[in-house]
This record gives sequence, structure tokens and C-alpha cells, in this order.
Amino acid sequence: MSTAEIQPKIAPGGPRHVAIIMDGNGRWATQRGRPRLFGHHAGAKRVREIVEACPDVGVEYLTIFAFSTENWKRTQVEVAGLMSLFRRYISKEMRSLSEYGARVRFIGDRDRLDDKLIKLMGELEAHTVQNTRINLTIALNYGGRDEVARATHRLAQDVASGKLDPDSVDEETLPRYLDTHVLPDPDLVIRTSGEARISNFLLWQSAYAEYEFIDTLWPDFTREEFARLCAAYGGRDRRFGAVKT
Repeated sequence: MSTAEIQPKIAPGGPRHVAIIMDGNGRWATQRGRPRLFGHHAGAKRVREIVEACPDVGVEYLTIFAFSTENWKRTQVEVAGLMSLFRRYISKEMRSLSEYGARVRFIGDRDRLDDKLIKLMGELEAHTVQNTRINLTIALNYGGRDEVARATHRLAQDVASGKLDPDSVDEETLPRYLDTHVLPDPDLVIRTSGEARISNFLLWQSAYAEYEFIDTLWPDFTREEFARLCAAYGGRDRRFGAVKT
């Protein structure tokens, strides 16, 4: 990644935190007569371009959905290929992400991942912990319902041990137990590929997010389209249940 200074072109009122469901890699590859993993490799390359575009439009936090808890249902060949891709991506991009100033975090349940991948994830987080240019969060073996279940379990343990008064539990309590407890809620959620569903992604955090469902397949998603969506967000009237006066 280039280390050159970016001259901000920030849209007024643009989103601070954008979350992306990166869908369409398999279809992109199929359209070209190639195996699905070819599309996943193309999609991984697209991540770099969008990360680099974030400071340019004023986005401070980018969260991407890399692998869901439901994706284990795919063929063994595809799952193994994706795990290999994740290991290769982390190893290859660790230095460039750090030099670019990206702070990387992972969310999701790591228990089912292989030891080498878990180790690489930890190394990337540690290697970039001081960076502040862009906060990149990668959802890996992540599911919104699974996250809430794990958070509720930890909350229940604290109640049982006396660390938490059950009468004090309210809607501000659970977020402190979520994987995303150090992140602001997403302002804008984008899903590529023409599908109009959220697929168990950031269920609690996206309660008041704006959504964009676009037809573009993820490997074809450009920084120009990203900038356009961020600019369009700035023109939305967000009332959070109130009446405009």
C-alpha cells in the first residue's frame, strides 16, 4: 500500500463507520468460467483498494464480512481454500497494512479456526495496534446470533459470580460484552451482488444503520462506487425515531 499522504475529499455528514457484506465472489468467478476460489482471490485483492479509499472519504472504521458461521456448510474444498487464502492474505498484507497505518482487529469465534490462522490473526492485531489512520475489522467465523449468544453467556457468568447486578442490566449493558465493544456502531452497511438480506451480520450493532444493497459483485466494487455511496449517505435524513421539526 502507498504511504503517500491522502488529501481528504470528505463528504459532509458522511459515515464514520462502514460495514460491508462482500458478496458475489463465486458468481463473479462462475461468469468467467473459473472455480469459485478464483473469485475469492479476486475479492481479497479488492479489499486493499477499499481500505485505501476510506481516509479519502472520511471513513474511520471499516468492517468487512469475510467468513460467516454459516459458511462452514460450503464444500470442504472451498472452506479449505478460504482458510488457506486467509492465512496467505494475513502473511502477505501484514507489513503493508501496518505501513499504511491500518489498525486491524478480528471479530468472531476463533475456537473453530486452525492454530496457525489464529496465531497469524493475533500477530496482525499486535503488529498494527498503534496505528490510527483507518480501523479495519475483519469478521471471521462470525455470526450475529452467535455473537449475541456468546455475549449473553459472558454476561450471565458475571451475574452469577456477583460481578454484575441483574437489576442494572439494560440495553447499554450487552454491547460491552459484544466482540465489537471497542467500536462505534456502523452508520452504513453495504451489501454487494444484488442480494437484499443482512445474513446474520452485526445484528445488534446495525439497529439504526443505513443500508445499501447494490448489484455490483464484490470483485467489481470500486473505490469510486464506494465514495458515491458514502456521499449519498450524507444526504439522508436520519431521525432515529424522532419527528423532524
